[in-house]
Amino acid sequence: MSKDIHTEAVDQLFQAILTLKTVDECYTFFEDACTINELLSLSQRFEVATMLRENKTYLDISKKTGASTATISRVNRSLIYGNDGYEMVLTRMAADGNYKPQE
Repeated sequence: MSKDIHTEAVDQLFQAILTLKTVDECYTFFEDACTINELLSLSQRFEVATMLRENKTYLDISKKTGASTATISRVNRSLIYGNDGYEMVLTRMAADGNYKPQE
């Protein structure tokens, strides 16, 4: 049975994140809230999602990001069967001009 993440504590965390206004503020908050490895893992997954959305191969993604095939597969499952969170964010970033396709 999976854990329910919809809790008051998670709501409060997300409300706190929504108050951040700049990338510098994000660095300030997330450097306090997360370990370096947690931040790097999150950013790696996001980079993997971006590259999968651009139809890059697992081999290309692994070479560029250092992600394992297990991580790439997990992100791919989220893109296909998940809640469309990556798609929502990437679409909004593209609309705002903040989306930078991977090379």
